Amino acid sequence: MTTLTTASVSTCPTQDARTATHVTALGAAWLASASAHPHQTLAAWQARPAAPAVLPCGAAFDVVNVPLVLGRRMLDLLWSEGPGCGPVAVHRGRMLLFATTGTAHRLPSLLTWEEWGGPLPAPLCHGRGDAVSVPPLAAGPGPSRWLVAPDTRAPWLPGPETLLWAYVRAARAADIDFSFRPSSC
Repeated sequence: MTTLTTASVSTCPTQDARTATHVTALGAAWLASASAHPHQTLAAWQARPAAPAVLPCGAAFDVVNVPLVLGRRMLDLLWSEGPGCGPVAVHRGRMLLFATTGTAHRLPSLLTWEEWGGPLPAPLCHGRGDAVSVPPLAAGPGPSRWLVAPDTRAPWLPGPETLLWAYVRAARAADIDFSFRPSSC
């Protein structure tokens, strides 16, 4: 039937950056709920769990897209000093943080209110009308994978205020070198 496996994501994903997690059947159902045809999306994933997919944003989730090094620092802050995080993926050298719907609209406004002029440009925010590529459901080696895989039909997702806090703190950290470096993450 399905080749999706269960995986625990209750620990900080940065403890072992080399280990990708698997999307559970419930997590796959949540991801598929973003598409116009969830049953067809699930059937395609069951046939090819190692294939990435493109999903629309704005219905089940929004996505905040940041450089990988900055994203790792944001994750560290969210897990060590904040409320944790929802699903997180790495795709093509960028980190995709899944967020509540409306975040893509609200986060840029909050950064403007914050008078953001830090060392990095504002994050890319994907919301209603946008689509993102998501990694394969099955964990495997490669540049596209889940760091925190969806494991429930209704995962907790951070909102714009939480991501603003993490983004600004991570970007202002003096000990971070934000220049591009290939990474195993």
